[in-house]
Amino acid sequence: MTSLTFTLRHVTDPDDPAIAAFGRVQEASYYAPDMLIPPEVFSHLITRRSPQREDRLLVAQTPGGEVLGGTLYALLPLPGELRGAGFNSFMAVTRAARGMGVGRALHGETLCVVQAAGLAGMFADSVHPGRQSAEDRAVEAATGVDPAQRRAALHALGLRTVDVPYWQPVGGPDGGPLTDLDLLYQPVQPAGRVPLALVTGVLRAYWSGWLGEGRAQAEAQALAERAGHALDVPLLPGTRAATWWDRR
Repeated sequence: MTSLTFTLRHVTDPDDPAIAAFGRVQEASYYAPDMLIPPEVFSHLITRRSPQREDRLLVAQTPGGEVLGGTLYALLPLPGELRGAGFNSFMAVTRAARGMGVGRALHGETLCVVQAAGLAGMFADSVHPGRQSAEDRAVEAATGVDPAQRRAALHALGLRTVDVPYWQPVGGPDGGPLTDLDLLYQPVQPAGRVPLALVTGVLRAYWSGWLGEGRAQAEAQALAERAGHALDVPLLPGTRAATWWDRR
């Protein structure tokens, strides 16, 4: 396998050209780029700071400055013993650089940041191939990404499926919930379960940015109700769907 030399860095300057470069990588890597955070918003996100949220953009670049990939993620502290967690909004690598360790390096660095911040782990979400429409699968094939392979790769990184009935509150048909996703999580310390209060607390904090506090709270409460208000929930292999969908 051809080796690839690259370095990682966090982008902090809102005028950094790496922002637009990562936006192009993002658009080329996902079958529905209009469902993602628009690149023109990145500059605002990385310069916004509050005790409740800090968004960061980490990129991988060659010595010549080419952006091979990147990840946009948020640090979401919570009060008390829960501590909070990170949420990875999106990670992408150029087609030419796939399979060369770029994604693993990006994910590993974000976990180091999460741990240094005293947070419990990193959340993300990902489409499950079993709930993806045939039309979406065909569009995604044009990006060179197979959804089953993507979930296998996320599992290999250490991410596990949170066994809750998760969906994004908006983004689906006619603006309704987007239900082809599963919630994933990787704890900083190995564990087979995750507190439901951590799940709902982090999602409430993450969703508040575009839903507002009231709607985000209501959606997090609805997820807790669907999960039966369990104290904690299992972490399944990252290739699996949450068991709630087995009954649908």
